Amino acid sequence: MDVGELLSKALSHKADKSSSKNPSIKRKSDAAYENGDYDKRRREEPKGITDEEREKILEMLDNEPETEALDETNLKKMLLNFEKRVYKNQEQRIKYPDLPEKFMDSEIEVNEIIQQMHVIATAPDLYHILVDLNTVQSLLQFSELKDWMIILKKVKKVQLQYVDKFVTIIENVTEFRPECCTEAAQQGLMVWLLKRIKSKIPFDANKLYASEILAIILQNSDENRLLIGEYDGIDVLLQQLASYKRNDPSNKEELEYMENLFDSMCSCLMRTENRAKFLRGEGLQLMNLMLREKKLSRNSAIKVLNHAMSGPEGADNSQKFVDILGLRTIFPLFMKTPKQAKAGPSSEELEEHITSIVASMMKNCQATQRQRLVNKYTENDHEKVERLLELHFKYLDKVRTVDDQIERENRYPFPSISFETDLCLLDFKYNQFFCLQRMKNRGEEIEDDDEFYIRRLEAGLFTLQLVDYIMLEICATGPSSVKQRVMQILNMRGGSIKSIRSIMREYAGNIGDAKDPEAKEQEQDRILQLVDKF
Repeated sequence: MDVGELLSKALSHKADKSSSKNPSIKRKSDAAYENGDYDKRRREEPKGITDEEREKILEMLDNEPETEALDETNLKKMLLNFEKRVYKNQEQRIKYPDLPEKFMDSEIEVNEIIQQMHVIATAPDLYHILVDLNTVQSLLQFSELKDWMIILKKVKKVQLQYVDKFVTIIENVTEFRPECCTEAAQQGLMVWLLKRIKSKIPFDANKLYASEILAIILQNSDENRLLIGEYDGIDVLLQQLASYKRNDPSNKEELEYMENLFDSMCSCLMRTENRAKFLRGEGLQLMNLMLREKKLSRNSAIKVLNHAMSGPEGADNSQKFVDILGLRTIFPLFMKTPKQAKAGPSSEELEEHITSIVASMMKNCQATQRQRLVNKYTENDHEKVERLLELHFKYLDKVRTVDDQIERENRYPFPSISFETDLCLLDFKYNQFFCLQRMKNRGEEIEDDDEFYIRRLEAGLFTLQLVDYIMLEICATGPSSVKQRVMQILNMRGGSIKSIRSIMREYAGNIGDAKDPEAKEQEQDRILQLVDKF
């Protein structure tokens, strides 16, 4: 029996089967027979395939290429190829879960090899090989992979809720038992956070939470700051921040992520060892580029530079900043303070950071770098000296305002009563007042001076001290024209040399590192010498 006969027989069998399932067709045929329309319908019905179609099918069968016989060796090669392609596909799916175009090619390759594996169905004597090589399990796993991906997306939303609660736990533990965060970081938390942050996947909520936890555990733990340096965390932070050199965050969550990275970097730079790693990792160059690009990262980069260059430990960074032409970027910001961005420091905080950077360079730069710095104050008819005096009078007024407020509080410590005063707050103030009085009556010492000094610093005293320090430095070591311009502006605006000296003596009395009394004493002597020369 040839192919045509087989096809004809299959068609007739199909027709009989369909007519038996559908009696209406049979009844319709009988009616047609009775009405004498049978001959007409028979002429209209198809007579099966034609001779031409039969010849075409036979020709196709003759021209079909001979395939290699499936034996045990060929089957094992096919199964090995299948395993390789499935592994590659799964690897790319995990690496790029939200970018299907990244694993589309590997998915097509897996589909092609599965189509080739259909031939295994004709060789039941080789089925045992599939069992021996565990191919059945691989097939089942791959068939369930897409369903698992859908489930994982649902689980991810639940995980984010638990991560959010975990962040809250970390915050509470840091506040009440900070030593636990140090232990957790040493037992693997630090490594996990860095791995999560540097993973090459698009920004998501897990990255945000990881950056938040990292900023928390670094904030008050000197051990964790040292630990992150040992794990090459400085390079990780710099690599992540580099993406915001010329591009702003796409949304507010990513903006918060960027700020967490900057805060973590500032905490890290409180360790001298990390400042050296920051210098070797070209952190200064990155921050300097951010200042030039004027993106949202600029204001936080100013804060990082301040932490990198402050104190005697920032000497190398201060020298290097001048070498990389940092004066060209920092002084325009000194002349005109940047506006506050969507996140990061306020305008007054930026003025403090910028003034602190300039003051740190005045303290730490030597030789050629220092001379280049001092020469900046003679440019454009001493415009930077005028800006210096402008900041001096601005913050002097702020400090005098808070001084007057503190004086009134000391003169009239008892709270004044008014109808608008909240009764609970009033009751608290009364109790506080009588409690302080009882402590004084018992002879207990109450240190209000530290509290008042902190209030004055927050009001702008620290910025005022930095401005006046720079003023003394350039008057003592710069050209004579600099001091002449300073005296001229002071006389024009009714300023007082005496007040500047008083501010700097107070600054000298509170400056220095308590851990190094010798260095503290040297710094105090140097400032007092500048005061005497002024």
